[in-house]
Amino acid sequence: MKVLTDAQVKDFNRDGFIIVRRNFNTEEISLLARASHEDKALDQAATSRDDGKGKPVRLTAWNHPGTGIYGMFARCRRVVDAVEQLLEDEVYHYHSKMILKDARTGGAWAWHQDYGYWYQNGCLYPDFISVSTAVDRATRQNGCMQVLVGSHKLGRVNHILSGEQAGADMERVNEAKKRLALVHCEMEPGDSLYFHGNLLHCSAANESDHPRWSLISCYNARHNDPFKDSHHPRYTPLQKVDDAEVLRVARERFTGNRDGGVHFDDFNLEKDTSSKSLTQQ
Repeated sequence: MKVLTDAQVKDFNRDGFIIVRRNFNTEEISLLARASHEDKALDQAATSRDDGKGKPVRLTAWNHPGTGIYGMFARCRRVVDAVEQLLEDEVYHYHSKMILKDARTGGAWAWHQDYGYWYQNGCLYPDFISVSTAVDRATRQNGCMQVLVGSHKLGRVNHILSGEQAGADMERVNEAKKRLALVHCEMEPGDSLYFHGNLLHCSAANESDHPRWSLISCYNARHNDPFKDSHHPRYTPLQKVDDAEVLRVARERFTGNRDGGVHFDDFNLEKDTSSKSLTQQ
């Protein structure tokens, strides 16, 4: 189903990203914010990685979307149909994660391409799209995502393991920054950023008094099914849900004692070899 306009598709192909404003309405995103901030299981499953400057980067990841509130955001047609329109193929859920960038303590993410990691997992093409939905307001002050416009056309840049994060070759990044515009992706709760697997992006530490949590769902094209096993799944058919299911299931989270609907133990960052296999700086 065609969800995006021709202009949005053109912008994505040219720039490597688009922001869809108010992709989720106020009630939908408010319920997601409440659910995630109150979710003890999500918090306990969070893993921290040092950003190299003494601040932790906290995230919780899971492979299969499930049937709860998190799964509805990842499986709804407004998101999945848009991703399929951009990739021109059926897609499947590669994984989702909640980025927990807490006030004053949330660390930075180094410049990188997602495919810089996922190349290590046996994926031949960079035909991925990640959808980052703002759970909290994202601003420059609390470390919103930064992107280099059109950098997805550079191809895959070599990545080097530095500390506990993998970052793109900074010689290449610095040259790209001289030629490409840098955009701070400031977003309101419910806005969604769709970005290509080769788009160079980063985020600064949260220096504000406000948290910046975001739900990122990552999708791989069916034709890009990995040729070897990794900690992320191979092609698994994705069962889409109607958009109305987002609000219905979100409300049930609090009226019907429904849990988050995912198994956080299906993805173990300690088994993530996509970055550990890189050369140590």
